[in-house]
Amino acid sequence: MSGLSYETVARFAQQFGLIYFGLIFLAGVAYALRPSKRAEFQHAARMPLDDGEQP
Repeated sequence: MSGLSYETVARFAQQFGLIYFGLIFLAGVAYALRPSKRAEFQHAARMPLDDGEQP
């Protein structure tokens, strides 16, 4: 029998999952706040209000 118990594996999975999803969240926030994407996101925000005219 190995030294890995259910509690050890569960604790590792919880900690790794927290770190993994935290990094994914921070990457998403960094992507959304990039200055080079500002115009693209502003255009996407106005799309529902446009009358179908293309720029």
